[in-house]
Amino acid sequence: MPEKTAVRSTTVSGRSNRKISWDVVRTLCVTLVMLYHATFLSVYLHPELLPRTFVFPYQVGASLLLVISAYFACVTIGRGTLLRYWWGRIARLFPPFLAAVLVIYLIMRWAAVEGWFYPTTDDLVANWLMLWNWKPADYFFIDGSHWTVPLQLMGFTAAALLFRTRWGHGKRIIRVLWAAVLVPIAQWPLRVSDPPEVYRTIVDGIGVHRWHLFVAGVAIWLWSTHRISHPHFAALLGSCMLGQALHNYSETPEGLVADWGSTVAVCVGMVVVALTARGPDWNRVIPDWLGRRFTWFAGISYGVFLVHQTVGYVVSRELQDLGFGPTLQTLAMVCTGVGLGWALTRFVERPTHRFLMRTYDRLAARRQAARTT
Repeated sequence: MPEKTAVRSTTVSGRSNRKISWDVVRTLCVTLVMLYHATFLSVYLHPELLPRTFVFPYQVGASLLLVISAYFACVTIGRGTLLRYWWGRIARLFPPFLAAVLVIYLIMRWAAVEGWFYPTTDDLVANWLMLWNWKPADYFFIDGSHWTVPLQLMGFTAAALLFRTRWGHGKRIIRVLWAAVLVPIAQWPLRVSDPPEVYRTIVDGIGVHRWHLFVAGVAIWLWSTHRISHPHFAALLGSCMLGQALHNYSETPEGLVADWGSTVAVCVGMVVVALTARGPDWNRVIPDWLGRRFTWFAGISYGVFLVHQTVGYVVSRELQDLGFGPTLQTLAMVCTGVGLGWALTRFVERPTHRFLMRTYDRLAARRQAARTT
């Protein structure tokens, strides 16, 4: 799920000082997510949909968005008070998530497709509470893209708690990172050998099998700010890539099967993110008119991420019933996601974030004034 860019580059004539390279990377990641859902997962989950002319079968975009979020958590966590940092992340992520779940729920009931999941009020509440993160077999996703939200919330909370202690600084944070990537690798044989349900609930609930993505983001920040050496960074990032490879094994009737295409794509993406973080901005090679479009899309990317998938499947099915082919279905799914994502950003994400941050700042100012009187 996308995190807002906090790094700025030098102002160029006629252009915002927003660092364009991050907007481009974020835009590409969300585009890959939409292509994966529109061209591959849509037909996989709903075989009655027509096969797509173009298929992108690699699950890569959402994983890289978690890497980027972890990187920017490091960039922003030292700005202002720690509580304000944490509250800002919650205020940014949670309200649009709640609104997106409600919108998708209402659309799924209004445009119900026979034989497809028809959510109840209990499903709505369970998705708001993110219970599928703990019991996916008992609580169904209203939208499968939302698996990143609880991981983001837990990741930002863990970052804030660590930053308050000595384990969030210096050499100790390096030890924490190595433990966070090596422990999941060590327990992987148990995870894929039919473990007890309690174990699976805890391990999957706290996202142990995804920790390497957050570690990669933090490692990239450490390397880009010259806090770790090249060999150390290579070893840590290589371990994260191993964690990604193990994660992409799935159980089938024939045994464990590796998704090497997705693994390689995510690993290449990690390198791209690292080079983006350490290298110069791309504003010299991207023209202003194109840069503004990347910036616009990056600004609504979280909203697009939240609402494009399930609603897009419904749109595809409705268009197919009207006689339209797979290419138009794909285009309609993408356009619908962008339109709804813009509306979610414009009318929910930005105003609620402003309101919650202003409320926090007013309360903090009053509390400070009370202490000084």
